[in-house]
Amino acid sequence: MITSRERVIRALNHQAPDRVPLDLGATAVTGIAASALYRLRRALGLEERPVKVYEPFQMLGLVDDDVLDALGVDIVGLRDDGTFFGFPAQDWKPFTLFDGTPTLVPGGFNTQVAADGNLYQYPEGDQSIPPSGRMPADGFYHDAIERQEPYDEDSLDPEEWVRDMYHVYTDEELRLLEERARSLYENSTRAIIGNFGQGSFGDIAYVPGTSIRQPKGIRAVADWYMSTLLYPNYVRGIFQLQCEIALKNLQLYHEAVGDKIAAIFISGTDFGSQIGSFISPDAYRTLYKPFHKALNDWIHTHTNWKTFYHSCGSMINLLDDFIDAGVDILNPVQISAAGMEPAALKERWGDKLVFWGAGVDTQRVLAFGSPEEVRAQVAENVRNLGANGGFIFNTVHNIQATVPTENLVAMFQAFAETRDQPGA
Repeated sequence: MITSRERVIRALNHQAPDRVPLDLGATAVTGIAASALYRLRRALGLEERPVKVYEPFQMLGLVDDDVLDALGVDIVGLRDDGTFFGFPAQDWKPFTLFDGTPTLVPGGFNTQVAADGNLYQYPEGDQSIPPSGRMPADGFYHDAIERQEPYDEDSLDPEEWVRDMYHVYTDEELRLLEERARSLYENSTRAIIGNFGQGSFGDIAYVPGTSIRQPKGIRAVADWYMSTLLYPNYVRGIFQLQCEIALKNLQLYHEAVGDKIAAIFISGTDFGSQIGSFISPDAYRTLYKPFHKALNDWIHTHTNWKTFYHSCGSMINLLDDFIDAGVDILNPVQISAAGMEPAALKERWGDKLVFWGAGVDTQRVLAFGSPEEVRAQVAENVRNLGANGGFIFNTVHNIQATVPTENLVAMFQAFAETRDQPGA
């Protein structure tokens, strides 16, 4: 029997593995909410203990080795200690979620609910400055709080925007990546994906600057989307500077981790909506594609890594351009969006793109369907996508906090029953 690492590498190279690989929690877009993870642990008969919330913006739980072993997960993520709010995922302390789930959160996480019933988070955990995130009363994750200051066209400075958001890796950061990559590689036979993310040009999750004490420039979501037409030189200037730093960091990242990783998370920028792409192919080619291509070309020239790009929604109008830009892996493969039927995707692009996700629809079937519906869709999607490699099973985006546990169990059971016979 081949190892998980070998299985994933075969699938990434469009070669038929012995069975379809499985991911749960290797990235911040293939994970599981802390509440759902706590209940899943109980359903698997594992030790009941607080779940570590390693990504506090989405309140994602750290999937421990006992869960990975119980489910036969093939992939783990290489992470640093960064979070969306700028405080490190360290110095864990207890916190009970609104639904009663016991967790451990980073030391910088504000654990005091405000008088209005909401929970607020602060850049770098500093409560002396205005909050940058809010979890509504009885909510499950945070919304960004826009803190955009007044601006005019003459005051927009790409260097100022990038200086707040990106930097060349420090020696300490590189040592941490090197040590963790070595540990993951030597102490497990699972494949590793590097969570880099610095090619997320225009990723709306980062635009409000939740980790920045006093963000400058365009930081409101609506203003940002309009700025791509109103102030294209400003946006392009940001992307150019971001790309220069990302290219330097890719070289340093490679020096630190080498080919211990099989894939690298490059971008989380969403380009799709439920009914189609919300950017035209021409606009993508002009504003985004050159930067995607620059990063992918460097990776394909200097490493054996495959490049992982996350974009929700209907992507069929952009997939040929993604491929031309050198994208290897598409995630989350939102099968509920227009034109994103798994069989059609596999037939048209299955020899060029790896589909990482698409296992079950998280908008309706997993969240609101019956266990029987979940089982049927999992079996169908494995059949349509799993043959001849090019498929990593995961849900369409993260598993949400309120997903019924019986549906989670049905999903993993159905996958275990079908992963050995993809295409059958």
